[in-house]
Amino acid sequence: MSVIDAMRASLAALEPRSVEIIDDSAKHAGHAGAKSGGGHYRLSIVSPRFAGCRTMERHRLVYDALGPLMKREIHALSITAKSPDEP
Repeated sequence: MSVIDAMRASLAALEPRSVEIIDDSAKHAGHAGAKSGGGHYRLSIVSPRFAGCRTMERHRLVYDALGPLMKREIHALSITAKSPDEP
């Protein structure tokens, strides 16, 4: 299973309406985090679980869902997290 597939599987716990994951790892070749194998990703996720949450709370939900992936497979993660009623 690819890292992106593992991320999608883990994020399913947030009952997302949409998930877009972009692997930006190639742009960071030679970066210290890349040496350990961790990738750089951009995540855009829409979930009703984010309704009423502040940005930090949304990010915490994402980090918690990704759990162990954040320790090795993911070195850097840029998150855009919205509820379905947000543009």
